[in-house]
Amino acid sequence: MSVKALPIMFINLGGEMMYVLFQRLRAQNIPSDKAVKVINDIVGTMFDLKFVEELFKSQELYSKKALRSVFEKLAHASIMRLNTASMDKLYDLMTMVFKYQVCLCSCSTDLLMITLNHLDGIRAFVSESSAVFSQIDNVYFLLLKTYKKMESGEFQFLRYTLLNFFQDLQIRVSAFLKDGTQTSGGRFVLPTYGPVSRGAEVPGTIREYGPNGNLLSEIGFLCDCDYTPALAPGSLELGENHGTSLGTSIYINHGSEQTSVLPPTRSSSSSQSHEQKEPEPTNQDVEKELSLLACLIGQAKPKDALPAQQFTLNFFGSVEENTENFQGIEQDGQLVVNIDISKRDKRDELNQILADLTMNNTDTDGNQPDDLLDLMDHVS
Repeated sequence: MSVKALPIMFINLGGEMMYVLFQRLRAQNIPSDKAVKVINDIVGTMFDLKFVEELFKSQELYSKKALRSVFEKLAHASIMRLNTASMDKLYDLMTMVFKYQVCLCSCSTDLLMITLNHLDGIRAFVSESSAVFSQIDNVYFLLLKTYKKMESGEFQFLRYTLLNFFQDLQIRVSAFLKDGTQTSGGRFVLPTYGPVSRGAEVPGTIREYGPNGNLLSEIGFLCDCDYTPALAPGSLELGENHGTSLGTSIYINHGSEQTSVLPPTRSSSSSQSHEQKEPEPTNQDVEKELSLLACLIGQAKPKDALPAQQFTLNFFGSVEENTENFQGIEQDGQLVVNIDISKRDKRDELNQILADLTMNNTDTDGNQPDDLLDLMDHVS
């Protein structure tokens, strides 16, 4: 397992999370002041200097549960609130889109270019905030320092680590199903066309060399696959062309169409059961995995300092569906939403940390919280 995979995983998943949130905030015509605050607060917490310093330390990639816990706290770092079911769907979208990008890498060094594309996307969202802008620049310099001089073999090892992390995830995404890049069982259909890897030639030529390395003969043949020459190396500068479209927002290409996570099919049940049987980590593993989360939690705002006007971000299309997925009670004429995540992780220490930081969703004006997202479409 590569000890340099965690920053790549975190930044790319974070970029996908911001793409989803930004697209839906704009599609639902959320007031600009609320939308800007949500984006700036989440990105500011994501790239906090102390947190990023801990992130870039050489360490093994954390478990699926630990990473999801980190992104759950990030999603609630501002006035926005997600219930557990909505957070599940958001995280599934993030992981499946990034998995597809890793699978499509024509060469392993493209992982850095994909990460820079995600960093450019995040940077565009917070361009009005100089403080957050400087945090992103700090992440950029750490990326170059860590990965610029890595050999191709190290990048390939890093890519294997990411693919091993994603290998059991076969969640169906509506956008992928519509354009034929994913089967009904959740498996990706990789194209047999496009640019070849850098340093490789387009298939179609057989060369025979002599003992001294001299060319003896050259024969051409027809190749069924429509390959093209390798693309020119991309720029390592922020805001420039990085030589690949992977890592840019897929929601721009799909316009205002909804992109959703669909219910699992029977063919994917075996992979889900395999994930549920994941062995519980030892106490030493738990302590190590919690270090990153504890660093993030250390930057959280006290409950009393939270803005009064909060809103919920729902991934279901109706009030009835939302009611089935989270519990709400009325106190003093206001709706208080309890986000129950205690059943998602059996580790007592992590449960206690998350329970202490669970935030109530209230509105001082006495109004119901705004329903922002109608992101998920459902199939029977």
